[in-house]
Amino acid sequence: MKVLYAIQGTGNGHLSRAGEIVPMLNEYAEVDILISGSQADIKPNFPVKFKLNGLSFYFGKKGGIDVWDTISKASLIRLKKEFGQLPVENYDLVINDFEPISAWACQIKEVPCMALSHQSALLQPNVPMPAETDFLGSFILKNYAPSHDAIGFHFDRYSEKIYTPVIRNDISIIKPTNKGYYCVYLPAYDDYLLATMFSKIKHTRWEIFSKSGKSAQFNSNIRIHPVNSIDFVQSMVHANGVLCGAGFETPAETLYLGKKLLVVPMKGQFEQHCNAAALATHGVAVINSLNDGVETLAKLNEWVESDLRVQIHYQDHRREIIETLFERAVNIQPTASHPVAKGMGLRQQMKLIF
Repeated sequence: MKVLYAIQGTGNGHLSRAGEIVPMLNEYAEVDILISGSQADIKPNFPVKFKLNGLSFYFGKKGGIDVWDTISKASLIRLKKEFGQLPVENYDLVINDFEPISAWACQIKEVPCMALSHQSALLQPNVPMPAETDFLGSFILKNYAPSHDAIGFHFDRYSEKIYTPVIRNDISIIKPTNKGYYCVYLPAYDDYLLATMFSKIKHTRWEIFSKSGKSAQFNSNIRIHPVNSIDFVQSMVHANGVLCGAGFETPAETLYLGKKLLVVPMKGQFEQHCNAAALATHGVAVINSLNDGVETLAKLNEWVESDLRVQIHYQDHRREIIETLFERAVNIQPTASHPVAKGMGLRQQMKLIF
């Protein structure tokens, strides 16, 4: 069986999970890898056949996506070219981790596409949702990378189509310690804002991992490091707690390690607000936005002073997931099931998509 595994390259979580799934996936099929996007800080530990620019989201400095930067770097001409040249029809199955080019190519060329992603879990019933409805965010989640069937990952098994997180080997084999500092990864916030804010919380050390910093910087209680996977894992494993966005992999690994956890969902990111809602049901602390004001500092101090820890011993379900995926993929009827793809010629479909 010939399989294309298409991975979203924006952010680190998709590639981290793929690093644990690809070796086992190779036992079941002949697998080629596609990565699109350009915002990940880690290098894949497997060969990549297709590297596309795709559609990347670029972080801002005030807690959200830099919309202008994202739009200005999204070339519709390039996207059309990547879409047209991707030979998904040469594969028996496309496994898709929230990657839009291959997902839409499968819809239009009627190639079986199976989602294997955290985002697909958010479309399942019984998943915790934020109090405020985000119609645009929900629309994007449903239409960004459509599939014919899906297996999702979430912090809990809210339905039979959802599995708990895949914890990477670097985390599962290491023995955690507590050296008293806090590990911080908030790429959508300005380093200076974070350093100014944390400097006001006395007698506490902070290790901030920065996407923009080129070299390590230090002062009395703050260290700013250029982000890389090895240093970040070491910092997280030996920290007292982790302060990060409400993504998926980093909070999941923090829960696995039993560290204190505080999440700040990115502004305008529906997925992260869904994650924050789910984490809150487990007792994890959530702050909706950060600034150096009195209210934010009070919440940070409260979290630092508390010893609230949630530990979840996530089991390794990789083999069960892969076997279930192939069992269900056999039953996929590769039709143009998405409303945009139904009843249109290829030229019309591409105009609507792009």
